[in-house]
Amino acid sequence: MEKVHWKVEGMTCANCALTINKYLEKKGMQNIKINPIDGDVSFEEIENTPKEILKKDIHDLGYEVVDDIKDTNKKKAYFLSTQIGRFLFCLPFTLILMLHMLDRWIHLHWLMNPWLQLALCTPVYFIGMSFFGKSAYKSLRNGMPNMNVLITIGASAAFIYSLIGALMGLGGEYLFYETAATIITLVFLGNYMEDASIQSTQRALKSLVKSQKLMANMIAFDEHHQEVILPIENTQLKVGDLVLIRSGEQVPIDCKILWGEAHINESLLTGESIPVHKKNKDALIGGSIVESGQIKAQVTATGDDTVLSGILNLVKQAQGEKPPIQFLADKISAIFVPVVLVITLITFTANFIYLDNFTDAMMRSIAVLVIACPCAMGLATPAAIAVGLGRAARSGILFRNAKSLENFRTIKQVVFDKTGTLTTGLFTISDYKYVDIDEPEFKSIVFSMEKYSTHPIAKCISASFKTKEEVRWKSIEEVKGIGMKSEDKNGNVYWAGSFKIAMDLTTEANHNVYVLKNNKLIGWIDVEDELRAEAKEIIQYLKSKQIKTILLSGDRQEKCDFIANQLGIDEVIAEQSPEQKLEKIDLLNKITPTAMVGDGINDAPALAKATIGISLSEASQIAIQSAQVVLMNQGIKKLPLALGLGRHTYITIKQNLFWAFFYNIIAIPIAAFGYLTPTFGALVMGLSDVVLAINSVKLFIKKVT
Repeated sequence: MEKVHWKVEGMTCANCALTINKYLEKKGMQNIKINPIDGDVSFEEIENTPKEILKKDIHDLGYEVVDDIKDTNKKKAYFLSTQIGRFLFCLPFTLILMLHMLDRWIHLHWLMNPWLQLALCTPVYFIGMSFFGKSAYKSLRNGMPNMNVLITIGASAAFIYSLIGALMGLGGEYLFYETAATIITLVFLGNYMEDASIQSTQRALKSLVKSQKLMANMIAFDEHHQEVILPIENTQLKVGDLVLIRSGEQVPIDCKILWGEAHINESLLTGESIPVHKKNKDALIGGSIVESGQIKAQVTATGDDTVLSGILNLVKQAQGEKPPIQFLADKISAIFVPVVLVITLITFTANFIYLDNFTDAMMRSIAVLVIACPCAMGLATPAAIAVGLGRAARSGILFRNAKSLENFRTIKQVVFDKTGTLTTGLFTISDYKYVDIDEPEFKSIVFSMEKYSTHPIAKCISASFKTKEEVRWKSIEEVKGIGMKSEDKNGNVYWAGSFKIAMDLTTEANHNVYVLKNNKLIGWIDVEDELRAEAKEIIQYLKSKQIKTILLSGDRQEKCDFIANQLGIDEVIAEQSPEQKLEKIDLLNKITPTAMVGDGINDAPALAKATIGISLSEASQIAIQSAQVVLMNQGIKKLPLALGLGRHTYITIKQNLFWAFFYNIIAIPIAAFGYLTPTFGALVMGLSDVVLAINSVKLFIKKVT
């Protein structure tokens, strides 16, 4: 199963995306994700269909596969290949044609010459049909009519009717060249305004993209083995290359500090402007800024392997996802054009019978065709999702899919892990004891086991007990929720874990780590941790929003109760294994939608099971992969913003869909009864998408917490 990523040009609305989606489904592709806003298309190729055939068929639908996303180079656009270019070309001809409306004040009888009007309208009609007509023809040929069918029929009806009037010399009342020209010109204007406003929804993502394209100071060596600095593009760097980064410069790519110290601003990724102190062996994320200090670093990742590229891909994938609320709009959009064509036919027939006037009936029918807008329904969700995900990414919150963004509105309770989530996870050893063994051997055994664990307590102990006298194990494994188990070459079995492994050997249940050899207690270790500074504030915020808070931990009951009392947490569920955590989350989910916040390996199953799994950026990789949301600011302080963005993005989607449906429900009957001219209808149709985009863009500045 191959994952395919394409950039497709020519999508002017969500109806276009729906057309491509239907085609790929028909060809047997799966997990199709199409972002109508930036043209990203991805899918999994199940059947062995040659890509060239897929590209050709998509071309026949009226769209163009440019290339694989990462290799896409923007083609130089010529004047008439853009919406603004077509609009500016058509505008002078259209304005002259419309001058005859001023005839009562200015005598412009010469403009009523049918052949002059034909000459002025023909270039506009030709440009319009080269775009709308071509697209309409291809969509009809493939059985997937798009909105350009409506524009083409409306403009062509006015043009052909006027041409017949001119050829038969029927007089000025049969000339509607200005209507045909105005429809085409105003729709080009509307499309341009729509493109401009929708592209503004990508603002946050664009700022991340720009930070990927930087110059770097590469450290090389001349023939005398002296350092020389070579200014090159960061895209030319390879893993292992050395770079020099000075104060005020951007980190060009993911790297590790080899020499020097610096204060790094990582706000581009975390939303936190407070600089972070970095020293030798610390990792730097490409795109962050060195506020003070000078460092030499070694490149650790390039291309799609960098943190920033991963974030960009994650956000783009999420933008291509469809939340549940979008499927209703998609169903309506899929049948919208045929329904409008039927309504148009009914409008013409009813008006012709009632008015007994072919011209008036035709103009009302054209108005119905032009004012109908399936784009607004299709763009209602993608526009809001793009803004919500963009603001989240800019603030250091990553959503793996759009569904989780929408699901935040349903959350009634939040479950927290303790260690590394509510606490800092930065442990220090407060005390330890060894029995029937000397200290160096005790430390060597513990270090040799704990170095294989990613648990915060294990990291603390392995760092403190680090020694060169390492034990070479015959076998070693991490037993989730219990601890580390190992066996040496002599067959001795060792454990380093929670009280569960020593409960039959001692009554002292107040230590953090117990160490056993052949089922005999040989020592214990105590560590100290501290609560995160923001923990109490976050718990109080959730309670103010009537969201229940629960502490779910594998730690002892008394420790969990102590922390819960300090923070004001509503409920405590302690001494839980990973399997029990999973069962508890499943049970809580059945009662009410539940979010789970955790960071360790033992949290991974529960994170995956929760309605929304939330992980921290410093969490274990398995926890990050299991979560639907990742908080990048090294803490839970962005949790209220994540909740608020989820709720308000859903509110924006509902507002957009209401506007889209309300607009069509009201506008089409008004046009059918003759209260809107085709010219005004074309203008209103274009503005409808702009209104929707502006409402979505408000999410950038809206207070959501």
